[in-house]
Amino acid sequence: MQSEFGIIGLGVMGRNLALNLAGRQVRLSVYNRHIAGIEENIAGHLLASVPDTYDMQGFDDLAAFVDSLERPRKIMLMITAGTAVDEQIGQLLLLLEEGDIVLDGGNSYYKDTSRRAELLKSRGIHYIGTGISGGEEGALKGPAIMPGGTKEGYEIIAPYLHKIAARDSKDNSCTAYIGPEGAGHFVKMVHNGIEYAEMQLWAETYALLKKFLCLENVEIYGILNEWQKGSLKSYLLEITIDILNYKEGDGLLLDYILDQAEQKGTGWLSAATALEYGVPYDTLSLAVMARNLSAARQDRLAGAALYQYQPGKYKGNKETFIHSLEKACQAIRYINHAHGFDLIRKVSGTHSWNINLSELARIWTNGCIIRSSLMEELVELFLEGDSLLLIPEVAERLSVWRRDLAFVVTEGLRGDIALPVYSGGLNYLLGCITASSPASLIQAQRDYFGAHTYKRIDSDPEQRFHTNWASH
Repeated sequence: MQSEFGIIGLGVMGRNLALNLAGRQVRLSVYNRHIAGIEENIAGHLLASVPDTYDMQGFDDLAAFVDSLERPRKIMLMITAGTAVDEQIGQLLLLLEEGDIVLDGGNSYYKDTSRRAELLKSRGIHYIGTGISGGEEGALKGPAIMPGGTKEGYEIIAPYLHKIAARDSKDNSCTAYIGPEGAGHFVKMVHNGIEYAEMQLWAETYALLKKFLCLENVEIYGILNEWQKGSLKSYLLEITIDILNYKEGDGLLLDYILDQAEQKGTGWLSAATALEYGVPYDTLSLAVMARNLSAARQDRLAGAALYQYQPGKYKGNKETFIHSLEKACQAIRYINHAHGFDLIRKVSGTHSWNINLSELARIWTNGCIIRSSLMEELVELFLEGDSLLLIPEVAERLSVWRRDLAFVVTEGLRGDIALPVYSGGLNYLLGCITASSPASLIQAQRDYFGAHTYKRIDSDPEQRFHTNWASH
């Protein structure tokens, strides 16, 4: 009997998604390329490891794999983003027929996805760019899934995505149609941007507790564990706590890890997209730059020696600082999520994708890396408005928490602790609530050296003026 569904690429994510599907009684075909001495009989090894109850066929011949699938063929690509996807599509186009569906479940750039969708559409083939979040465990047990592309193609593959997705608090699957073209991969890119900034936030929080307050690891573990029981509950805090409890010998394994953070590109792509569409994204941009700076370790070591750098020690009441730090962290998390959803709102509106922010937040309440109690709250908040920081309930909280945030940033910077995300988030919030900004001077400067003109607050808002400033 032919298989219902096919997966190409059996790395960690592809393998676990295959096990997820097969474990839910989906007749499955899997394919992995054959490279002598490097990738040999990968599909065969997977088949040898699965229970006899799994209806799975394995191939290292692409034509045989495609022939094993019932029509319309439903094929998910789980391969490295970039040229490898284009090459694989080129090979598949020689074998597929009109009405077949190809899903790209990798981290492809959304503009590449839109381009590929147009190409396959010309051949009568549906292309579904599908963001998948949850890592290795999520792929196996239930990820958050963000499909975008043709609605017709989505309807055909939707039952399979609903089978393998995580479940929300109401037992609904954490997947839904996001929008046309590259919408699915776009929101996954922004998801990763939110993730980048939140990871940096926890790193800065750890630095404040460890270096500034001079707390022992066991004390930090206890503080974060208490926070996890409250409104800061999240997957990223959960894994941070686990890391702070992982011993190697008599010490903490974290203390032996080289302080050079790596990245695969979705963070800076989100930042670049924000720049392209004129959307502020301070927390993410600064988080990406912090990773870039961490990678320049030799320069940092030289700088520390040259400037004889030593972090300061907090001399105030530590309990008071920790209380403010918790509120400051809550404030930054709202600001960071506002950044991400504002970018989604702007790009969705520009392309008429009609992305439902509340529904997207619901998809992200389980299975994905940025799942949290805050995300569950956002499901309801986005029913009230689509600009998070302008929702009265959020504004009421941030009006209080920004005092704690300013206190933490001021004291931390006085202690020479680098706080890019904390300080950047505070600057953004203050900029958002400033009715009269100093940008008037910038516009005057632009008019002075470039005759770019300016508008006046006491004239028609569409009328433009120019002044010969040097002649005054």
